[in-house]
Amino acid sequence: MLETGEDYREAVLSGQWWEKRRFTGCDFTGADLSGLRTRGCTFDDCVFSRADLSRSRHDASAFRSCTFDRTVLVESRWTACSLLGTSFTDSGFGGIALTECDLSLASLAKARLRRLGLSGLRLREANLTEADLTGADLRGSDLTGARLQGAKLEGADLRGARLDANALVQADLRGAEVDVETAIAFAAAHGLVVR
Repeated sequence: MLETGEDYREAVLSGQWWEKRRFTGCDFTGADLSGLRTRGCTFDDCVFSRADLSRSRHDASAFRSCTFDRTVLVESRWTACSLLGTSFTDSGFGGIALTECDLSLASLAKARLRRLGLSGLRLREANLTEADLTGADLRGSDLTGARLQGAKLEGADLRGARLDANALVQADLRGAEVDVETAIAFAAAHGLVVR
């Protein structure tokens, strides 16, 4: 069943279980979705501004081109989800867990993602401008084409991550842990000749 343009603003939907539901252009602004569980659901162009998704669980669900503005995402779990083109602004990420998720083209500019486990994520062409990824675990993540101007990756684990030359020049990588391949690419991106 497809729900289009439904108004769920300020709705109390905490602790519910949704499976294979489809939403397009729905407004969840200010809704209490704490403890919500979704499996195989799709949300296209939906708004979750100021919504509470704390302690929610999402399995194989898609949140494509959605808006998360000042959304509470604390302690939420996302497994095999697509967040393609979704925008996150001033949202609380404390204790969030993202596993095998696709955040390609997502906007996480200025997001506080300190010390989060983000390994193996697909972040192709994501906007991570001025994001704080200090101490984050990004092992094996695909950051190809990601915008990392002013991003803080100090102490981050980037072993096995895919980064292009632009990312290696734009981000603050002091103290980041990298593999030999990334170290050589970093040197080349900064004009060094490695022989």
